[in-house]
Amino acid sequence: MHASTVRNLLVRGMIAGVLAGLLAFALAYFAGEPSVRDSIAQEEANSAPAHQHGGAEEDPADSTASQPQAHHHDEEEEELVSRPVQSTFGLATGVLVYGVAVGGIASLVFAVGLGRIGRFGPRATAALIAGAAFVTVYLVPFLKYPANPPAVGDPDTIGKRTALFFLMILLSVLLAFAAIIAGRRLAPRLGNWNASLAAGAGYVVAVAVACLLLPANTDAIPETFPAALLWEFRLSSIAVQALLWTAFGLIFGALADGALRSGRAGAAREGAEASEASEGVEGVEEVEGAAGVASERPAGSSG
Repeated sequence: MHASTVRNLLVRGMIAGVLAGLLAFALAYFAGEPSVRDSIAQEEANSAPAHQHGGAEEDPADSTASQPQAHHHDEEEEELVSRPVQSTFGLATGVLVYGVAVGGIASLVFAVGLGRIGRFGPRATAALIAGAAFVTVYLVPFLKYPANPPAVGDPDTIGKRTALFFLMILLSVLLAFAAIIAGRRLAPRLGNWNASLAAGAGYVVAVAVACLLLPANTDAIPETFPAALLWEFRLSSIAVQALLWTAFGLIFGALADGALRSGRAGAAREGAEASEASEGVEGVEEVEGAAGVASERPAGSSG
């Protein structure tokens, strides 16, 4: 594939990522943010009785003496970014940056995989890549380390949990590529359908083994946290990712199809112009050759 075509696909992939990110942001704000707000309210409600209980046993003199320190401590714990800003501009920025990043990467994968992963057109290839990315990059890691709302989890272990989640993403992607390579090698012997089934089964088995070997999430969910609220948050997270990847696959498929069609049309026009120019040069050469032969004949000669 020509470098200019890859560049055009990259730009269109990033544009599709932005558009898909806008749709995902809308769903995250209207469907996901309510569960986040309820989770934060639940956390504050659980922590309020503890503060009240601790204050009831405090000596009045100690309480009076500690008021300046408590005020200073509250100022230190004050949020650097307000909750309304986090739920609007912060959320939009994060989702759009994520959309641009995955759009650019997926478009490069599309440029490499077009025509190599089956006899699919641009739209079908884009949809296939988007679906595979949703499964490998999000759904499989989610099954091992599901998303939890802000009120769930120990803040001291967030670094460890993040590292394990990204490790699961890396393993899932590598195993997916290994399954694709195995499927292509098995296709001549088993056929495309049977080879695809065998590669998919191998991926599932390998992912299951990886899930068993990786450590589990040790942060227990508080018994006081509502199970319905927990699953509302998790389902909204899945829905946001599913919408983002579905929208990207459809939008990028249409943009890529148009780009490739225009590229083929431009190449055909250039080929036709080059052919006409070549024919014109050959015609001029024939005329010049005939003129040269005529000029070399002796004067008065005939035939």
